[in-house]
Amino acid sequence: MQPEIRSEYNRLFTRERYQTFKESIAKMVDHVPPFRIAETPVFIPKELKQLLCDACNEINKVVCDPDFKQRTDNAIKHPTLKVPGEDYHTRFLQMDFGICQDASGRSIPQLIELQGFPSLYFFQELLSEQYRKHFYIPEGYSVFVDDLNMQSYIELLRKVIIGDNDPINVVLLEVEPEKQVTNIDFLRAQQHLGLKVLCISNLKKEGRKLFYLDEQGNKIPVYKIYNRVIFDELNKRPDIKREFYFKDEVDVEWVGHPNWFFRISKYIMPLLNGSRFVPDSLYLDQIDRYPDDLSQYVLKPLYSFAGSGVQLNITPQLLDDLTDRENYILQKRVAYHPFPIAPDGGVKVEIRMLMIWEHGKPTARIVNNLVRLSKGAMIGVKYNKDKDWVGASVGFFEPG
Repeated sequence: MQPEIRSEYNRLFTRERYQTFKESIAKMVDHVPPFRIAETPVFIPKELKQLLCDACNEINKVVCDPDFKQRTDNAIKHPTLKVPGEDYHTRFLQMDFGICQDASGRSIPQLIELQGFPSLYFFQELLSEQYRKHFYIPEGYSVFVDDLNMQSYIELLRKVIIGDNDPINVVLLEVEPEKQVTNIDFLRAQQHLGLKVLCISNLKKEGRKLFYLDEQGNKIPVYKIYNRVIFDELNKRPDIKREFYFKDEVDVEWVGHPNWFFRISKYIMPLLNGSRFVPDSLYLDQIDRYPDDLSQYVLKPLYSFAGSGVQLNITPQLLDDLTDRENYILQKRVAYHPFPIAPDGGVKVEIRMLMIWEHGKPTARIVNNLVRLSKGAMIGVKYNKDKDWVGASVGFFEPG
C-alpha cells in the first residue's frame, strides 16, 4: 500500500523518534498503556478507502433495516441478560476488516467481526495526532473519510455522549477502569468531555435513581451512562460488590445500550452471507453436516472480545464436544495479505472502521478508524509479543 510513501516513512524513521512518540502519548494522559503501539500508521490508497466505505454501507443496510431488532431477538440468549430501556438503535458501530488480496493483486477488505459497542474513539484521536506530530505523514492524508476534522470529531462525540447534560451527570461505566487495558481511552474521554469515569461498584441506587459520591461525599445524580462494561468480564467478577444490576429498572439514558452488544456481534455474521465483503458464516447449532473443507473455517464464540476463544485448528471431535453450540459460529478463513510495511518484511493489517449513529439520522456514519498490525497467526496486540512493527495503529487515507 502506497509504496513511495512507505519508503519515505521508513527512511525517516528512527528508534529515538519512536521512543519520544511513545513517551509523548503517555505524558498526554499521565498513563503508560500496557499494550504495544506500532512503529507506524498505515497509508490507505483511494481504491481501498472506497472499498472499505462500500463494505460499511452494504453491511449498514442490514443493521439499519427496520426489521433488524426482530431478526436479532434470539441474540440475547437468556432473559437475565435483557437490559430495560433499550433505545431506538445502536449509537456505536464498529466493523473489523482483514485486508486481503484478490487474484489480480488488488487489496480487498473482508469482514472479520462487528460490534455495537464503543471502541477506542478517544485513544485513536490521541494516537493519530501523535503520529502526525512525530513522524512523516503526507499532506492531505487524514484518518477521516469525509469532511470531519479533529475539532468536529470531538464535538460529535460530545454531542452523542454528553448531549445537553452537565458532564458531571454522565458516567463512563466500567469494572475497575483503572485496571483495564483500555484505560488510556477512558482518561482521554475524561480530558475531552469532563465526564466521570466510574467503577460499577461505585454506582449507587435509590429506587429508580442512580448517583455517585464525589470527593466531598456529595450525591451526584447520573442521567446518562456511557457503557464500557462487558457482560462476560462482569460475570467473572462475583467479588465486585455493587448496588446496581443491569436488569434494574432505572431512570437513566444509555449511550450504547448493553443489548446492542449482543444484537450487533458475530451473531449476525450468517445474516450477511452473500456479500463480497463477508466470508461465509454458519451457526454451529444449525449445521446438520460439517463442511467438507473444515480446515478452511475458524470457530468463534459469538460474544468473545479481543479474539478470546477463537479456534483456528478445528476438528469434528472438537465441535462434537461443545455443549453450548448455540454460542458459536463457523466462519470461512480469511487470508490476510502480508504487506511490505516493516523494514524486515510483511505485516498483516486489520482495519476497524469506527462509526456513530446519531438520533434522527438514517444510518451510521464512519467517523474514524483503528488499525491492528500483526506478524503472528492471530491479529491483536496480545498475540504479537516479542515482535516489532506490530500493535495498535491507525490508518491515514489518501485524499480524494
